[in-house]
Amino acid sequence: MKIGGLQDEMQAMMLDASNTTRQVTGKEVGADFSAMFAKAVNNVNGLQKASSDLAVRFDRGDEGVSLSDVMIARNKSSVAFDATIQVRNKLVDAYKALMNMPV
Repeated sequence: MKIGGLQDEMQAMMLDASNTTRQVTGKEVGADFSAMFAKAVNNVNGLQKASSDLAVRFDRGDEGVSLSDVMIARNKSSVAFDATIQVRNKLVDAYKALMNMPV
């Protein structure tokens, strides 16, 4: 399980955004953003599945899984999900601001 997966992705996005050495079109930016966002959502989904699997294994009495492992995995997935929700909220706010701009 990745410990800093979401943070690493966010730092990579920040570096990509600051890279202005080449000309990009709106379609390229949109495709890159959608790919990065899909990757982040898939990462969150993977964290949630891993957390659920650990919880099921712990419930079944697997000696290789401790309660602390389950709680850490659950908290990681919770933080990643909350971060994804915040990104979605910012996107919705930006969309609303664009739609309310006078033409």
